[in-house]
Amino acid sequence: MFNRDRWNEILEALNANKFRTALTAFGVFWGITILVLLLALTNGLRNGVTADFGNFATNSMFMWTQGTSKPYKGLPKGRYFNYKIDDVAAIKSEFPELKYVSPRNQLGGFRGANNVIRGTKTGAFEIFGDYPEFINQRPMDILQGRFISYSDIEAKRKICVIGTGVVKSLYDKDEDVIGTYIKINGVNFLVVGTFKMSNSQGDDEQDASTIYMPFTTFGQAFNMGDIVSWMAITAVDDITITSVKQKVFDLMKSRHKVHPQDERAIGHFDLSEQFGRVNGLFTILAFVGYFVGALVLMSGIIGINNIMLIVVKERTKEIGVRRALGATPWMIKGQILQESLVLTIISGMLGVSFAALVIWVMNAILDNIGPVENFANPSVGMQVVFAALIILVVSGLLAGLIPANKATKMKPVDALRIE
Repeated sequence: MFNRDRWNEILEALNANKFRTALTAFGVFWGITILVLLLALTNGLRNGVTADFGNFATNSMFMWTQGTSKPYKGLPKGRYFNYKIDDVAAIKSEFPELKYVSPRNQLGGFRGANNVIRGTKTGAFEIFGDYPEFINQRPMDILQGRFISYSDIEAKRKICVIGTGVVKSLYDKDEDVIGTYIKINGVNFLVVGTFKMSNSQGDDEQDASTIYMPFTTFGQAFNMGDIVSWMAITAVDDITITSVKQKVFDLMKSRHKVHPQDERAIGHFDLSEQFGRVNGLFTILAFVGYFVGALVLMSGIIGINNIMLIVVKERTKEIGVRRALGATPWMIKGQILQESLVLTIISGMLGVSFAALVIWVMNAILDNIGPVENFANPSVGMQVVFAALIILVVSGLLAGLIPANKATKMKPVDALRIE
């Protein structure tokens, strides 16, 4: 079927009216270009929006206490309570499906009052008391030294790990940081490490202006005792935190004498649930991209269909001669389908190549200007290219099907009579 004579005939047919062929091919070229670019832009939005989740294990939630909304067991409505370190042990013991349960305390606030001093330099930073496993929930790159260890927790060592923003504010350029001391709310702490957030997006400055210290040290230095302000809880990989969280809430309500139906007493933020909603949104956007791109591509396919009908009409006598010389209907049909397929695939692949060039230019511009909020790394995977190829093959066959059927229905005698 794919012999040299057949290919020569196809090239002659396409070259017979080059301008018409180019205009026809442009419809498919533009349609597949729009399809690929829409999917790339959708992925760019997905990458940008989900980057804010990237620094935390997405199968996690944060949990804190709020005022009660119902009286219970003689305790009044509007009562406030605190988690205790014993609650952490109870949660770990009760729910083996949880991977990490990290108690946390916080001091100060970003851009708040100055709370850290080193020599003559001061700064306002966020101070967190944490456990060592928190680095697995919010990945960070340790640039120098180390992170918190369990020996620090047990010994209540006055050590801290500081972000790059803290280093920039309190230290001179190229000054050694490890082994120095900073004063936090009047208490001296030894700096044992520096860090930056892994793949940090969004509020990078706030992430960099953070100080971590052992949870137990924080409680002792700042009179928190065994109080836990909030918890970061992560489930194991094959179980969503969303499916476990209500049982955790029920346990905490029971331990702190909160009404079982009190929905306000325990506040939480479910990263897994939010991440699922974002992914669902972008799945819909991807579908819209395919749908709109397919509609644009369809207009190009209709154009090829119309042109092939004209080509069949122009070559009526040629088809009659070939039929008279013994060409079978399938040979005629194959010729028309092959011409349609070649035109569709060539124009479509040129469209894919052009879209790839545009995507490359967009990424080069983003690399030069730096991070753009809610947009990063527009791209498409090879599965999109394969899908585009399949669409082109099917579209090419559909575009040539009606003209091919029309050509095979001609009787040789009738075809030869047409002037």
